[in-house]
Amino acid sequence: MRGYFGIGIEGINKQANLGSLFRSAHAFGASFVFTVAADYTRRGGAVADTSDAIARVPFYDFPDAASLTLPQGCRLVGIELVDEAIDLPSFRHPPQAAYVLGRERGALTPEMLVRCEFVVKIPTRFCVNLAIAGAIVMYDRLVSLGRFAPRPVRAGGPTEGLAEHVHGRPVFRTPERMALFQSDLPE
Repeated sequence: MRGYFGIGIEGINKQANLGSLFRSAHAFGASFVFTVAADYTRRGGAVADTSDAIARVPFYDFPDAASLTLPQGCRLVGIELVDEAIDLPSFRHPPQAAYVLGRERGALTPEMLVRCEFVVKIPTRFCVNLAIAGAIVMYDRLVSLGRFAPRPVRAGGPTEGLAEHVHGRPVFRTPERMALFQSDLPE
């Protein structure tokens, strides 16, 4: 799968829930995890983070929404149950994304919502646990951007294999690079 993603939370009520989110992020291959205005400790999350994710995945702690710094080209996606949010099954994940959730007994702050380029919601009857919501979004990202055999029409596993990847021609951003490549080709 091309691209990368990170996931984090703004504020925190229960460190164990964040530990569980970070453990899932580690399992799904997150490139980084973060907190914003949250008092999180490795020891506090260890109850649920049995993989010790923040020892293996870069961890960033920001004091407030204004301080949140992301890599160039990374798009911030809020996960929040608000009317104007995009339903997750209808959302196309950006190749480079950082997902942010609000605290357990609250929501993303207006300052954070303004920073988000997109806001998505999981179409449930009511809010689900913070770590579960994050895992659902990461799973959706994996399924929608990963290479898997197509789902069959009938119940059960795939009836056809994954098509073999076909490599295209090289893409060059400048004529100079293309000329260098062509000069290396055998005659």
